[in-house]
Amino acid sequence: MLNLFMGPIVAAVAEGTASSLMSTLPLILIMVVLMAVMIIPQRKRDKKVKEMLASLRPGDRVRTIGGIYGTITSVKDDYVVVQVGPDKVHLVFARGAISQIEEKGAENTMSESVVE
Repeated sequence: MLNLFMGPIVAAVAEGTASSLMSTLPLILIMVVLMAVMIIPQRKRDKKVKEMLASLRPGDRVRTIGGIYGTITSVKDDYVVVQVGPDKVHLVFARGAISQIEEKGAENTMSESVVE
């Protein structure tokens, strides 16, 4: 007798579960796609930066995150020494402070006078 009443209830619960799953499935898919669109390119950029920082060598012309252009004179584990300007001043930077390796130098030679 109990089975007579349980049949429609089980069917109604199963139908309700299926309809709620169908209504949340598009939301879940949108979240997955959105995460993939945001995370995958960021991982590619991070990998590229990591490879660039690992490939730093003395003689590379670089730009720091602060906008200082110079030439690397030595590379240690966590830091690099960058030679800057016509006076060949040596500055020490954390390896992560290097923004990019420059193809051609953009250092200030100070051959022009500054006009105010």
